[in-house]
Amino acid sequence: MVDQMTAKMRAAGLLAAGMTAALLLAGCSGGTSSSAPTEAASGEPQKGGTVHMLQNADFSYLDPARGWDGGVNAFYRLLYRGLTMQAAGDADDPNAIVPDLAESLGTASDDGLTWTYTLKDDLAFDNGDPITSAEVKFGISRAWDPQIGIGSPYLKNVIDAPADYEGPYVSGEIPTIETPDEKTIVFHLKAPFPEFDNVLAQSNAVPFPVGTGGGDEFINDVIASGPYTLDSYTPGSTIKLVRNEHWSADTDDVRKAYPDAWQFDMGIDAATIEERMIAGQGDDVNAIAGKISGAALPRIQTPELQERAIKAPAFCTTYMSMNTTKEPFDDVRVRQAVNWALDRTTVQNASGGNQLADVATTIIPPAVNGHRDFDLYPATDEGGNAEEAQALLAEAGLADGFEFTLDIRSQPAMQAQAEAVQESLEKVGITVNLNVIDTAIYYETIATPAKQNDAAITGWCPDWASSASTFIPPLFDGAMITEKGNQNLAQLNDPAVNERIAEVRAITDVDEANAAWGDLDEQIMELAPIAPLVFENGIFLPGTNIAGYYPSTNMTDLTIIGLKDPSKG
Repeated sequence: MVDQMTAKMRAAGLLAAGMTAALLLAGCSGGTSSSAPTEAASGEPQKGGTVHMLQNADFSYLDPARGWDGGVNAFYRLLYRGLTMQAAGDADDPNAIVPDLAESLGTASDDGLTWTYTLKDDLAFDNGDPITSAEVKFGISRAWDPQIGIGSPYLKNVIDAPADYEGPYVSGEIPTIETPDEKTIVFHLKAPFPEFDNVLAQSNAVPFPVGTGGGDEFINDVIASGPYTLDSYTPGSTIKLVRNEHWSADTDDVRKAYPDAWQFDMGIDAATIEERMIAGQGDDVNAIAGKISGAALPRIQTPELQERAIKAPAFCTTYMSMNTTKEPFDDVRVRQAVNWALDRTTVQNASGGNQLADVATTIIPPAVNGHRDFDLYPATDEGGNAEEAQALLAEAGLADGFEFTLDIRSQPAMQAQAEAVQESLEKVGITVNLNVIDTAIYYETIATPAKQNDAAITGWCPDWASSASTFIPPLFDGAMITEKGNQNLAQLNDPAVNERIAEVRAITDVDEANAAWGDLDEQIMELAPIAPLVFENGIFLPGTNIAGYYPSTNMTDLTIIGLKDPSKG
């Protein structure tokens, strides 16, 4: 679940949708926003040394069946491999899906209901055990576990598992994934899904040794299949990764794995991170971090810092969801009134101004295929439209306004956005009470319907940017509302929307489907289950010794980053 506000970031998106406080804007998973790589740090990465990442909060989970946001998805690429994956951040098309553990992309049957993959030779976990089709099947089946499988929903949505299947620990083997031999794996789908290669590039579609990972086994430890393995982990403080000696570059066309080690330094105040990245001293010459805040922009105008600064475009949406199951947001007029009343320019200013954010009036951002420009709730010159908002509130019996609780993350930038919402809604008599939640548990909290309050500010990034199919369904399909890991934060369960989502999903022509997603965007915004706020760009300031760094406002590819001079790291 690709979130745009933590800099997934899908975001990574991406938990995207959304969700972490590390490097990216999260939500879900995903890649860069264009068909060509973004700007990059100068210099050529060399093998060796340690790259540091400075971040405000811990990752959501080490276990990829649980985590699903832009920052942690980027982290997972260092540890885990799947049958397919998103291309490298410096590829001609960073949004492309390419083979990873599989020899090639999948082969679909004529009816589109069966997809077959063949594994490469000489694949192994970090303990030396071979990776066969059995381990791929087992790892993927963990997505159905009711407690563990709270990450990306696409496997469960697309693969035709029995209705009562609850993962390998409860229900045993999944019968709709076949392994006729050690190298072949066959998936049976509920319905044709031409983007199934993208589904298997999700962070939870990775192998694990059969029988492992039950309960909380992977909360503080992992079994890696990627180029790095866990050396040490102090929750909320430090993660250190070292090379996985059983990973072979001969079997991996994407991950370059230049550093000998990665160190993630967590729990650092956001302002302190910026001070350190601007100063660029000591080990921080070998560091990367999240995007620069608006408050710090005037400080990076010197030629030296401008040479280091890298701008990445926006393709995530920061929005406020409104819980349609709770009064007064169960009344569409109230939700529409909020959209009319919001002064999105104040939210833009709180997000760093027009250098870092554009006002959002749609669900799908401009960089994602399927975006269509429209504005159902245009603002007046003063910002927002109080007259339209008050008329709707009066019609709904709330002429004197009302109050609600807004869930937000415990980060200054996020709180500034919430305060901007609070200020603009106060003008029409709506009182917003802010409920600040620790970043490390924020998405787990708001994605549990029993725990969420009236509204929440979050973000969503596409799980693959070539299609809007990963934007609309996760956020608005009533069939996807779950007790845990729920991304439909508005809990919208509108029959007409649900029906149209099913119809668009069945369209096999991607261009036709994207046009339909754009139309559905407007149909949903008429119901106003969310209030789009801003599309956030990002300016990043890597250390002077960093190379191969192509930052993204969704999910930065860590696997191609290295040091110019490893002797300094």
